Amino acid sequence: MERGTPTRFVHLVGSTPFASTAEAMDVLLERLSGRLRTLPDGETGERRNWIVSIIESLRAHPDLEVVREGRWAHYEDLLTFGVRRGHSLRGETLDFRHVADFEAAYPLFLERRERLIAAGVPGAAGLAFQVGLPGDLDMALFTMGPLGALRHRAAFTEATLREIRAISARAGANVVFQLELPAELVFVARSPAPLRPWIARWLGGGVASLAAQSPEGTRFGLHLCVGDLNHKALAKMRDTGPLVRLANAIVQAWPAGRPLEFIHAPLAAAEQPPPGEPEFFTALRELRIPEPTRFIAGFVHEGSSLERQRELLRLIESLVGRPVDVATSCGLGRREREPALAALERAAALCEG
Repeated sequence: MERGTPTRFVHLVGSTPFASTAEAMDVLLERLSGRLRTLPDGETGERRNWIVSIIESLRAHPDLEVVREGRWAHYEDLLTFGVRRGHSLRGETLDFRHVADFEAAYPLFLERRERLIAAGVPGAAGLAFQVGLPGDLDMALFTMGPLGALRHRAAFTEATLREIRAISARAGANVVFQLELPAELVFVARSPAPLRPWIARWLGGGVASLAAQSPEGTRFGLHLCVGDLNHKALAKMRDTGPLVRLANAIVQAWPAGRPLEFIHAPLAAAEQPPPGEPEFFTALRELRIPEPTRFIAGFVHEGSSLERQRELLRLIESLVGRPVDVATSCGLGRREREPALAALERAAALCEG
């Protein structure tokens, strides 16, 4: 595809509805090469539903038992585990399978990046491989419920750090870890307004702590999220105040030596397009994200007109005070193929202004 140099870039949250990693990478690059800073593996197959398959795999864990069955039909129908009586849960026994997924996909990424470099695609040499990781609190919460997460978060932190260290040892600066944080944003959004500053600082500090315990030089991005189970949101924000509060808290606590490359914010909610009221976005004026951290506006939606979304992009950039990259509010895995392709085409069009 012939195209000019983009004025903005597209961010891919991760999951896709395609048949395989190879197909996902090829489709994404066919439509967006030259417009991407990072490339995920597409999170295809059972991984298109985020952490559902990981949690289901824990049925075989010797230290865990099911305390509530769930079919994942909605947010009140989730599978939940507890620790068996007389047992303890240790991070060394938890395998979230991200390392195995990385090992399978990384050679495919390197092959495709070499092809892009050979073809002279602008920016190809700097293209990084994106590894999506649920935050440790998120993994604990969706596996064990609120009380179980408070008691056993340390095991999930340990397991997440082990995966980060293993992948970093293999790929170094070639990989960017995207921390996926629906629990944190939903907690802030649902909190009473007087408590939001404290809750945002506590949750933001936890996210920053995970980065601080990772190897120096590890590259990170953040995917703030309101949920996308079966393409339905867990929470709907009344305005952008909660995500601004959380983003600022994370940035304030972020450790030195671990580049924070981007913050992705959901400005739509699963199947719902972004709100039409400009007042919804006003709090974006209060963002305090220093350069070179990029702000990624997650408002791209195939259900809204291109002209309307161009107007919205201009509004967002005027409030943030700088150019932003564009994305959907979450991964494409819960969409069917044609709507997913339409979302990719819309994102490409918005790159051109």
